[in-house]
Amino acid sequence: MLDTSALLAHSANLDLVIRHVLAGLGHGIHAGRERGAGVEFSEYRAYAPGDEWRRVDWKLLARADRYYVREAERDSHVAVWLWLDASASMAEPSRSVEGLDKLWFARTALACVAAIAQRQGDAFGLIVCSDGKAEFTPASRGPRQLQRVLSALSRTRASGRLPSEAATRGAMQFLHAPAMVFAASDFLDWPSPLGESLLRLRRMRHDVRLLALQTEAEATGGFRNGAAYRDPELPEGLHRFDKEGRESYVASLSAHMTAVSAACRKNDVPLAMACIEQPLAQVLRQWLRTERLR
Repeated sequence: MLDTSALLAHSANLDLVIRHVLAGLGHGIHAGRERGAGVEFSEYRAYAPGDEWRRVDWKLLARADRYYVREAERDSHVAVWLWLDASASMAEPSRSVEGLDKLWFARTALACVAAIAQRQGDAFGLIVCSDGKAEFTPASRGPRQLQRVLSALSRTRASGRLPSEAATRGAMQFLHAPAMVFAASDFLDWPSPLGESLLRLRRMRHDVRLLALQTEAEATGGFRNGAAYRDPELPEGLHRFDKEGRESYVASLSAHMTAVSAACRKNDVPLAMACIEQPLAQVLRQWLRTERLR
């Protein structure tokens, strides 16, 4: 079982990570799946831990010597949209786990949500924000759609800044029907067109859930003394970490994230905050199970 980010970071295979993480995760995004009279057969898929044994096709097991379950649901009325911030700041690496950065963690978390949506029979799509553009993979269902989304996530590199309000609004035209929106970002750029778009979607009564990612060094100011840092999205400033600068940095970041949290609470948007050094399954469980704020 890959239960730590240190182990996960050694695999670039999203299929492998998904299988290991979801094996120990009680999966399910919403109660949109319908069973009973009038439900039609959809497809077979390989058995996964957590599937109900009564859905295993025993005749197919005898022929193929492998466990398969029957997918047989009505179409869900809820689409799942994955929204990834792939701006330059998401390339920030962990200072304690080699090969791990915020973008890797974000796209792997979203890949797991995509796999859950596919398992539930939901339509799901992807929006990637980087280099001032918002690129999308239209929502669809099934194993092929999962592979399309995983391929798009695997190709994504952190670059540039978030798109403008016009570009972000263009991506939103695909969210007409009721949707669940899972957005992963560091939210260092806030308020921003991305943040405003997500809050607008919530006001349109979509179910919006945010995951704010930091490294442990960012969260605690745990950079080595004398280290210099330049914002990859605002390269004109150079910051050095001495004792005074560290205290100012931690206070400023804390105030910023408090403002993000307050805006989410005001708009009834669940916000899960995590460090990328945490176990991925733990973060996913928190993100998926976050209750509406009151």
